[in-house]
Amino acid sequence: MFAFTVARRYLLSNPLQTALLVSGVALGVTIFVFITALIQGLAITLTERVTANGAHVSLQPETRRARVLAAPGVHTEAVSLVSTFQRQQIREWSSTLSLVRQQPAIAAVSPQITGSAFLSKGEAAAPVAVTGLDPADLDAITPISSLLTGGDSNLEAGGILIGDRLADALGLASGQPVLFRTDRGVERLVTVQGVFRTGVEAIDERVAYMALRTARPLFLLPEGVTNIEIRLTDPQRARPLAALLQGATGLRATPWQDRNLSLDEALTAQAQTGRLIQTFSLVSILIGVASALVLSTYRRRSEIGIMRAFGVSGAFVSRVFILQGLMIGLIGAVSGCAVGYGLCRLLAGLTRADGTAALPIAPDQGGYLAALVLTTVGAVLASLAPARSAARLDPLDAIQQ
Repeated sequence: MFAFTVARRYLLSNPLQTALLVSGVALGVTIFVFITALIQGLAITLTERVTANGAHVSLQPETRRARVLAAPGVHTEAVSLVSTFQRQQIREWSSTLSLVRQQPAIAAVSPQITGSAFLSKGEAAAPVAVTGLDPADLDAITPISSLLTGGDSNLEAGGILIGDRLADALGLASGQPVLFRTDRGVERLVTVQGVFRTGVEAIDERVAYMALRTARPLFLLPEGVTNIEIRLTDPQRARPLAALLQGATGLRATPWQDRNLSLDEALTAQAQTGRLIQTFSLVSILIGVASALVLSTYRRRSEIGIMRAFGVSGAFVSRVFILQGLMIGLIGAVSGCAVGYGLCRLLAGLTRADGTAALPIAPDQGGYLAALVLTTVGAVLASLAPARSAARLDPLDAIQQ
């Protein structure tokens, strides 16, 4: 294509200017890639920290509400009271489990009985949030077995697992008995089977685990469960899956984002800030390409005039400048993506003294395709105005100048 040959010669005729222009485009793309990888990496890191010891979706019975009753033609109303003693439960939980496990995004499912209780040893007492689960599912939601600092995780014998902060507060150690009293008024002497440390103060100080069959008589739930906890292969799919399961089961499905609204809002604001920076990067690229081509049009007015005088069409001149913009954008975008990826890999490899990553950056999430497409298309669009201006040059005026 002759227009491509002319465009290439124009660019190579001033290699320093072309190199600076391509470098400017590459720098803008590198910034785009770095910001995208940093924001995505930070979102992934925060999500993993928040959801590392919890479920991505929780299924619970619908909240019971008091109903106002009124007979037809009667002006008096009565309120249907809701029992606060009778626990809400999922009775048909086995069929619900089958439905949940059919979803391809599910990584683990754990039916549970949760409730409140007090642990007492001598005159010391502490409230705990109790989770009763199948011992085989102990690590399905929170990897408790790998976090033990004492004892073992075998809950088959009817013992409990408690956090190290709770154990210190009550002076307990693995193998010791403790009085367990539930909010249902049931008391039992249980054995501390093991002590764990998650590093999350709220869990280590206030959470206890026991076997599901041990929790049933203590919380007066001989058949059902109070909730079903779900972990996903991709935490970002929690909201659509929660909506799907709520419609299919009639249960209240709560995604992890709804339990961490402040984090969700922070991630949204962070993403918006990143998009703003990305937009400025692209705008700077467009301005640079357009300015360089406008300058090229001015410098080559006489050449353009001679070509037009020999019968070269304005459309051909336009294609030459558009192809210059295309080549600048494409070469700059590819170079910027390569440099950006290398920079992200380098920064991702930096670690602190404790071995953790110095920067929460995700090199594979740099938005390379978007950067390549947007930069190339943007460079072509930026070349339209200079191309149109070059095509409209009057041959006689251009030659005389």
